[in-house]
Amino acid sequence: MQPVLRAQFGKRLPAIAAGALLSLIVNPGAAIAQVSQETIESLSTPDSVETSIGTLEFKDGAPTVESAEKVRDALLFTRALNVYNNSFRGASAYAIREGLHSIGAKDNDVVIFSKLMDSNSLFLTANADTVYYLSAIDLSNGPMVIEQPPRGLGTINDMWFSWVIDAGRPGPDRGLGGKYLIVGPGYDGPLPEGGYFIAHSKTNKVLYAMRSFIENGNDPKPAVENIKANLKIYPYTPGSWGTSIAEALTGKVKLGGEPKIPATRFIEASGKSFNTIPPSDYTFFEMLNENVHNEPATSYDVELAGQLAAIGIVHGKDFRPDAHMKKILTDAAAVGNANGRALNWRFAVSHPDWAYYPDSHWGNMLFEGGAFFETPPPAYSDGMFKPYPPTGARTLDSRTSFYYAYTLDSPGMIMRIPGVGSQYLFGFLDADGDPFDGAKTYKVTLPKDIPAAALWSLTLYDNQTRSMLQTPQKYPRAGSQSYPSPAAEAAEDGSTTVYFAPYFAALPPCLVGIEACPSAHHWGRKLQALGHTVRLMPPRSYQWLLLSARPLSGWHGCIWYRWGHTLPIVTRSPHLRQYLASRLGSSDIHSGP
Repeated sequence: MQPVLRAQFGKRLPAIAAGALLSLIVNPGAAIAQVSQETIESLSTPDSVETSIGTLEFKDGAPTVESAEKVRDALLFTRALNVYNNSFRGASAYAIREGLHSIGAKDNDVVIFSKLMDSNSLFLTANADTVYYLSAIDLSNGPMVIEQPPRGLGTINDMWFSWVIDAGRPGPDRGLGGKYLIVGPGYDGPLPEGGYFIAHSKTNKVLYAMRSFIENGNDPKPAVENIKANLKIYPYTPGSWGTSIAEALTGKVKLGGEPKIPATRFIEASGKSFNTIPPSDYTFFEMLNENVHNEPATSYDVELAGQLAAIGIVHGKDFRPDAHMKKILTDAAAVGNANGRALNWRFAVSHPDWAYYPDSHWGNMLFEGGAFFETPPPAYSDGMFKPYPPTGARTLDSRTSFYYAYTLDSPGMIMRIPGVGSQYLFGFLDADGDPFDGAKTYKVTLPKDIPAAALWSLTLYDNQTRSMLQTPQKYPRAGSQSYPSPAAEAAEDGSTTVYFAPYFAALPPCLVGIEACPSAHHWGRKLQALGHTVRLMPPRSYQWLLLSARPLSGWHGCIWYRWGHTLPIVTRSPHLRQYLASRLGSSDIHSGP
């Protein structure tokens, strides 16, 4: 019997041929005779290599167990950091839906801020100038219809903040209102021929986020009435509106009756305190895992889903990191959080091109890659857009920066077209390049003829939460509207100057009383540094007492007042209100929301 060597494809080679093949493998001298020693060294690994993760040791190119473990941990950290940077948006979308649920809204209900959003609720960089109305819409049982009211402005995103469709002024209804049909993943039933603006989502839930401008800038009631009278969200009925008899004659769809449209359930959110922002610590990964399990495995980008899988977040599988892995994830969250802050507060370190003009501290990361983080927004002239050539590369830092501090994706946020959508400039540093200090007074001077057809607004946000700054004013904004706070007035030369100052810093030295509470000594020292005399008062055990005295406050449950002038105190208790009025001699005590 002739000896044989079975090759890769199952063919039989003669023994002499096998011998020659083995010779090439074992003794490759003749085959590599022309390869230089420099090339051989470039392909080889020394026995010891110094790296940023420590010394890596090898024996004839084979790593030791200790070195393999170092490399494994470094890769796990890198992938966890990539997850934080690239998929923060998934946790953020999930946090919004959970936040809406926390105030009693179910999926398909509409949360509305009839008296505008204020600093009580935690939303990433929302504003106090427009009427917000939002809904988490469930597509798992089939397509859903949204009857969009006129004069809206907003977008629909999936649960990874991937854009689905714009609605209202930037959408296909162009602000006139209309019917939208949102189709979820896996639906293969009939769709209408017309009558709807149809859009498809890769996730079973979508976020419907809209705003409406205040009529004449002074009264939100007409906008709220328009929304409540015209907004409907309900399941689509195949074969009904939008399907012709001719289409039914093809046998592809069964004629259906008009759907029974349920009354829209509105949940009032103005004045309510709730959170829609994901955590920045290890629990971020737990929240992201929940979002992965709630949506189809194919709903996310396959490469980014691979990063999730590399750290144990896989659709349909339990996420159970051991203590060692939790430590790595905690470290990655800390670095990812620092990166999100660095890309916003110190964007010029890595991306000076994000500045609005050279050496400016005003900027916008969307200038680089547009709303889809790839190609800059197109130019616009003579009624036509002029797109730039695709770059073919994702602008990773602009995406990370944006979703760390902002929410929802829409081309309407960065269009170079007048009269449609919104334009934003962000400022994190003062003229000297220092972060804004709540104990200092600042002024911003805007030039004549601010280019805003509907409104302009300057809003302050908390450095920690990236949400509206809590102040006694409740609405930390100044702008062209006279609601919810007086409109800014231009000077004789047409320019507008806005001042930002802390309450206590603006006061002459005075006696300030603070009810004893866990943070009273901390804030007492802050007040003393401003030249005030501080006295602690015995604590009183009353529920539902709230005074927002930011930026100098980060506490809950303290009463602050200076003798001769009481700060605004809000309480839901009529007995406490009466007591405080008699005790403090103040009429500036208000009922809670």
